[in-house]
Amino acid sequence: MRTVVTLTLTALVALIVAGFMGGWFGGPARQPAVRVEAQRVIVENQTNAAWHDVAVTINAYYRAKTASLEPGGRVELPLANLETGLGQRFNAARESVRTIEVRATDAAGKPVALEWDEGK
Repeated sequence: MRTVVTLTLTALVALIVAGFMGGWFGGPARQPAVRVEAQRVIVENQTNAAWHDVAVTINAYYRAKTASLEPGGRVELPLANLETGLGQRFNAARESVRTIEVRATDAAGKPVALEWDEGK
């Protein structure tokens, strides 16, 4: 009888721990709105308002733009597609992403500003 109680309590504790780790309680674990994954920059609109005139700047030098980003939407920008105003493309073999700035305007006309810093 004691073994059954111990196994039941162990299973219950394991289920609760798995629930917290898997995001069952309190909703799913949310990733940062701006991040770098596998040679691409990912920007997610985690707000309830659409964004317009979205500009993503890497290392204060390389840029990419998109016309809009809907609520809950995401844009994935391959690093090789980011370029300077003179057409120079980001070269991941020679350079790393140190900072990312996202600027946009929301549906109400308010500015949106997100920042990512490698050191933080």
